[in-house]
Amino acid sequence: MNQYNNICIIPARGGSKRIPKKNIKNFIGKPMIAYAIKAAQDSKIFSEIYVSTDDESIADISKMYGAKIPFIRGSELSDDHTGTVPVIMDAILKIELIDKVKVNDVFCIYPCVPLLQPENLIQVYEDHKKNKALNRYTFPVAEYTSAPQRAFKLGVNGEVIRLYPEYERVRTQDLDRIYYDAGQFYCGSRNLWISGNNIHEFGIGYVIPARQVVDIDTEDDWIRAEIYSKINMAIINKCN
Repeated sequence: MNQYNNICIIPARGGSKRIPKKNIKNFIGKPMIAYAIKAAQDSKIFSEIYVSTDDESIADISKMYGAKIPFIRGSELSDDHTGTVPVIMDAILKIELIDKVKVNDVFCIYPCVPLLQPENLIQVYEDHKKNKALNRYTFPVAEYTSAPQRAFKLGVNGEVIRLYPEYERVRTQDLDRIYYDAGQFYCGSRNLWISGNNIHEFGIGYVIPARQVVDIDTEDDWIRAEIYSKINMAIINKCN
């Protein structure tokens, strides 16, 4: 049986509702999922790059860009409520069975990550190997640009209701820095994924700039991601 040190699995189901066909929609000249595949390829840290999907069109396009599709994901793992860990667990077991390999480490890279930097994949993998004894996932996080401790909600008549009034008189620079999951990728050992442990309960954060993060759930998010990507491309071209 062959040994794979590190594989990438991109979970890409076909049932996106808010942005139909989001995972393969054209994004600045290429299908969206092509950016995830390319970032994984450019990092040069993976034995293989796989896509787990229930959609034949996603499978075909992923193959065109160099990913492997050894199976089509079952419908029981393809609805709106299926978590990431069960999908990756399912993929690992099927890949090992079909390709007759044994896997050590596994990255889950989401399909809609046009700002993903290969350098971050490389660094997270290095950090993961150093911290392997901790048996935790490692993933990118970004700092909130505004202090969540200042958050409020609106009442029925629009009145402001502070969520954390205890921080009202604390200077912003004295507040704890608070981070959020960048929603790009997760790295963990094969056995950690198979254990089913929750990512955020068993996680180590790797801080990346907020400018590298965009969560694409709406058409406005999509437009913003295109703007950010074009700016990044312009900067890279200028530097070259």
